[in-house]
Amino acid sequence: MAKLTTRAEDYSKWYNELVVKANLAENSGVRGCMVIKPYGYAIWEKLQAELDRQFKETGHQNAYFPIFIPKSLFEAEEKNAEGFAKECAVVTHYRLKNDPDNKGKLIVDPDAKLEEELIVRPTSEAIIWSTYKNWIQSYRDLPILINQWANVVRWEMRTRLFLRTTEFLWQEGHTAHATRMEAEEEAIKMQNVYQDVVENFMAIPVVKGYKTPSERFAGADETYTIEALMQDGKALQAGTSHFLGQNFAKAFDVKFVNNEGKQEYVWATSWGVSTRLMGALIMTHSDDLGLVLPPKLAPIQVVIVPIYKTAEQLEEIRTVAKNITDGLKAKGISVKFDDDDKTKPGWKFAEYELKGVPLRMAIGPKDLEKGHVEVARRDNLTKEFIALDKIVEQAEILLADIQDNLFQRAFNHRAEHTTEVETFEEFKEVLENKGGFIAALWDGTEETEEAVKDATKATIRCIPLENDPVTEGVDMFSGKPAKFKVLYAKAY
Repeated sequence: MAKLTTRAEDYSKWYNELVVKANLAENSGVRGCMVIKPYGYAIWEKLQAELDRQFKETGHQNAYFPIFIPKSLFEAEEKNAEGFAKECAVVTHYRLKNDPDNKGKLIVDPDAKLEEELIVRPTSEAIIWSTYKNWIQSYRDLPILINQWANVVRWEMRTRLFLRTTEFLWQEGHTAHATRMEAEEEAIKMQNVYQDVVENFMAIPVVKGYKTPSERFAGADETYTIEALMQDGKALQAGTSHFLGQNFAKAFDVKFVNNEGKQEYVWATSWGVSTRLMGALIMTHSDDLGLVLPPKLAPIQVVIVPIYKTAEQLEEIRTVAKNITDGLKAKGISVKFDDDDKTKPGWKFAEYELKGVPLRMAIGPKDLEKGHVEVARRDNLTKEFIALDKIVEQAEILLADIQDNLFQRAFNHRAEHTTEVETFEEFKEVLENKGGFIAALWDGTEETEEAVKDATKATIRCIPLENDPVTEGVDMFSGKPAKFKVLYAKAY
């Protein structure tokens, strides 16, 4: 098995090799699009299931809306249309025909031009709010709390598996409310749901904050975000929740009669996470041997590898392994007994390290004699022998410890790579030599934000919610009185 390029050698190459060699995904025959392979999709399904559970616990229902959006609907909310215009794929015709000049080839039928062009959804606010207009007449019809699991298309020029692809999978919530306060509370509630899933399920610590006006979702009055820090010191936006105000309600004339009999425009939110979380998972925890998966997300949490020479030895090991497997499954732990005789134990060990399986058990004849099992942890690569009569109980404890350890390790990395600076010279030195989050004062102007971005390629990732109001100090770049303390970073 060929070794991965190390992170120190080339982080980007390491990432791309790992995605492919661990059988998570691969590039497809369509430029910029990917094939998510079964092992990668199994991880996404577990993440999807937890998100879906929490959405339903918070009162949301799943629905599905068309992938095609009439151009006139897409244009209705001006800021949203302008924000996504450069990324839109457009359908202009609905039929092909045989090319009379080139037998066996097809051409677009010029007689099959659509009366109105269709946008392949980059996001669904337009089609959903045109639908909500038919659903909402009275305050009794509110709130509407809808989520959809879907694919979207954003025509990217530079793509990378999971992190930025032309087509990707996501969920998008779209809610309608009678009051501003209710909508704002919804947007913050969903930011908290994202934080809970990413921290407690994916073991990735995040910073909660809100975006600057220039970084907001197109058409939003406020964008709440969770920001994560990758091993290479770059940030990754892990999820966003948008307070849309009444912008889409006004664009699509969605009004309701309140309990006083007066007409008002509806208040709105939208929120989403995508398969780029798979990229965050890989870049937060994995190492030069391959994936490191938090147990809560691992498709296989425990693998048992028999070590034997004869068929009789294998049967003895199989009997013991079945007892362990039954015990683990009874506790809701996924387990695989790998008795495939086409590969040797050493190859299997490397393969399961590459795939990030949290716990590996090896059982041979000597282990049976001694009444124990060799157990290897993927997170810290340690091994220990555990008695057969305690193995199920201890495996459950170890998996919980691995989950906690991965979060703490990532948290410590973020703490070590979060630096406060006062001057622009300090800022550039930290950005060049250390990376990570850089906390600095900002004067609140887009001019300063853009100037720093142009000079360094670092952006304001968020204004952290936990920050106290700024009452003194000056912007590190402009020298003007500061209004906010923000987190800068280079980002994916």
